[in-house]
Amino acid sequence: MARPRLFDEDRALDAAMRTFWANGYEATSTQDLCEATGLGRSSIYNTFSSKHDLFMRALVRYIDATTTRQLAILDDVERSELERIRVLFAVIVESEVENRRDGRSFGCLTVNSVVELAGRDPEAAQVLDRDAARRLDALRLVVEAGQRSGTITSTRDAGALAGFVNAVIGGMRIAGQAGADQVVLESIAETALDALTC
Repeated sequence: MARPRLFDEDRALDAAMRTFWANGYEATSTQDLCEATGLGRSSIYNTFSSKHDLFMRALVRYIDATTTRQLAILDDVERSELERIRVLFAVIVESEVENRRDGRSFGCLTVNSVVELAGRDPEAAQVLDRDAARRLDALRLVVEAGQRSGTITSTRDAGALAGFVNAVIGGMRIAGQAGADQVVLESIAETALDALTC
């Protein structure tokens, strides 16, 4: 008979997620994961089967939390469409400022994973592509609604503007990792908002 697990799997997954987020997939060793989770190697491998499996579960957990929060902002009909995008940018800036180490942010586990793994890890690429499609679709719908209501005055294609906003968010994440402070990140956001209302 198998022994019951004597640890909180969700807590271990959160600890692993933070470790991958801070260090990246390749730079995170099994020892790093043991130290972060408080588990021994055998417990990690018995529960998650491999470092890659643990990473994928951590990535999906991160995406679910992050994308759910972003979609809730974009779906908030109490705000104008442009204001929803402004709030989304503010949340990105806040996240970059809160998650700093040695003057640089951790960035975003999703963006970090795209840069590190998407071209060579088909399983990660599939998860990341599915998440990007969800976010781009939500952004496109907000831009279309904003163009109809007049809060977004750019006449460019809504899909192209959604891609632009998504690229700005990714750029803000990378700029934060490179050491950009709150003022710089807010300036990037304001410039992007100007582009939507030109």
